[in-house]
Amino acid sequence: MKLIYTDSLVVGAGLAGLRVAIASKERGLDTLVLSLIPAKRSHSAAAQGGMQASLGNTVKGMGDDEDVHFQDTVKGSDWGCDQEVARMFAHCAPKAVRELANWGVPWTRVTKGPRQVVVNAEKVTIEEAEEAHGLINARDFGGTKKWRTCYTADGTGHSLLYAVDNKAISLDIPVHERVEALALIHDGKRCHGVVARCLITGELRAYVAKSTTIATGGYGRIYEVSTNAIICEGIGQALALETGVATLGNMEAVQFHPTAIVPVGILTTEGCRGDGGLLRDKDGHRFMPDYEPEKKELASRDVVSRRMTEHMRKGKGVDSPYGPHLWLDITLLGRKHVETNLREVKEICENFLGIDPAKDWIPVRPTQHYSMGGIRTDAKGQSPQLKGLFSVGEAACWDMHGFNRLGGNSLAETVVGGMIIGKYVADFCEENTLEIDTALAERFVAQVRDEIDGLVEGQGSESAYELKREMQRIMMDYVGIFRNGPELTKAVEELEALLIRSRNLGLKCKKRHANPELVEALRVKRMLKVALTVACGAEARTESRGAHAREDYPQRNDKEWLNRTLSSWPSSDVTRPQLDYEQLDVMKMELPPGYRGYGINNAIAHPDTETREKQIVEILSNLGEDADRHERQHALMPFEVPESLREKNERLHDKPLGNRQQLGEESK
Repeated sequence: MKLIYTDSLVVGAGLAGLRVAIASKERGLDTLVLSLIPAKRSHSAAAQGGMQASLGNTVKGMGDDEDVHFQDTVKGSDWGCDQEVARMFAHCAPKAVRELANWGVPWTRVTKGPRQVVVNAEKVTIEEAEEAHGLINARDFGGTKKWRTCYTADGTGHSLLYAVDNKAISLDIPVHERVEALALIHDGKRCHGVVARCLITGELRAYVAKSTTIATGGYGRIYEVSTNAIICEGIGQALALETGVATLGNMEAVQFHPTAIVPVGILTTEGCRGDGGLLRDKDGHRFMPDYEPEKKELASRDVVSRRMTEHMRKGKGVDSPYGPHLWLDITLLGRKHVETNLREVKEICENFLGIDPAKDWIPVRPTQHYSMGGIRTDAKGQSPQLKGLFSVGEAACWDMHGFNRLGGNSLAETVVGGMIIGKYVADFCEENTLEIDTALAERFVAQVRDEIDGLVEGQGSESAYELKREMQRIMMDYVGIFRNGPELTKAVEELEALLIRSRNLGLKCKKRHANPELVEALRVKRMLKVALTVACGAEARTESRGAHAREDYPQRNDKEWLNRTLSSWPSSDVTRPQLDYEQLDVMKMELPPGYRGYGINNAIAHPDTETREKQIVEILSNLGEDADRHERQHALMPFEVPESLREKNERLHDKPLGNRQQLGEESK
């Protein structure tokens, strides 16, 4: 057995994983990262539109702060998030953006004076302040009150990943590439590391560490069509699930992005609509104002996706060989804007559709995009059940997104969550010791070796490729944007049958080293368990909340379902997950459940909501009129971040500018 020790082990070399590794290395800890692919090829590079942070530099962002960002995030989550975590995130986001600038991210900057933008399909001239010249710019995004999404044209993820990876290289953080983690080493109480397989040689290795951080991204590829990279298969979540100890949170919370191109499902950024793009039907009609007259195309993602689907169900979709679709129109933005701020979109349209988006409409429809669920952690990023196991980014249910994520909050979460949780990981490594148990490591290595032996030497007849295709079809057909009881029951039964069949997998290629069929066979059994946690959670949750939309239970039911789904897999013999629930305490919320602002307000109220609202009024009145917003916030819901991140954020409108009043008027 090859055993490799490190203090801080990170599985996944995207933005979240690299940021945790940097935090560990900066504290002098031995740090090691495992990755399926070279770090700069991680899925983080695909993020286009930007990351949210309440800098308030632009005239359209004036008055923005942590309070507004927090409120947008909570409402966007449909009150499913952990509000303490949302506060931690909103507080640290401006710090992360400025740190990234210091690391070399070429943020798009404000240019003083007049500039033309498109707002509600009309060209409007806004005046940027002289004092804002050269500061980090921001664009509009769905579900936000202010222009808050910081960006580098439409290649933000690419810029961030290169800068963060270069920072990791400068710190000499080793990344073991083309290595896949296949099991967590644990004793039922403490995580000791992972068993990993080299995808080139087939060698099995035991990586033992004080802390193990899972940062493997989402599980979009359990669906037939997804904007996710093909490596986003939920294996990190499956590793935690297969411990039988660690839980997954809110796995049924799956987001569909409104504007993926047809047929391949590649994303066109929300920045298209944020910059003024429109959605049109087969008649060229702009239909979103008919459904959401206030926010229109910039309603929250789950809302826009459902409205688009409803509109296509009415026969208003454009017929195509790949099914109905709608149009995304960014021609009104002008060629210069498209070729400057949406250049990746232009290249995608040219290369995959053969069209010019500066003059042609883009065929789009909602497609699986993001996983709000993941490995359940506490506010410090650690599994409550398995000490030493941390998770961050899309792999985790930290849980700042609840049942729907705002655009721009995901890219922000990777670096903000990585920055915060990275410090807690470093604290854990400094404060805890680990007794290296070679017998324990050997036991888990032997289990994985036996699994591989069974596949290579066995006489199984089931095809991993066929089972995967069936799983993806089931998820797409029955666990999509709109869900209902009979279809979810069918999904669970059919996925369970596939999981049973996966016990009889066979291989045509018997190689033990570079063997894609073996890789697929090892993954598909784990993917089926992840798919079952999604389907079972969705079947059990008899309400509609955020991206989880039940046609047979259209109301958000705070009275019975203001909770977080916890999924576990008690033993390898069972064929369905065990579901438990973690209640959200209304009496500790800074922002009690209310109306999101979309459609009719049909929520069933929680019995504590009215009591908490009265309590908040009393708390604030007792503070007096002299209390500032920080004191008011602290009185309602105290939160903690690492000491080095506690300093208050400073913004342009916090400074005594001569034309401050004028700027405030122009931002209205």
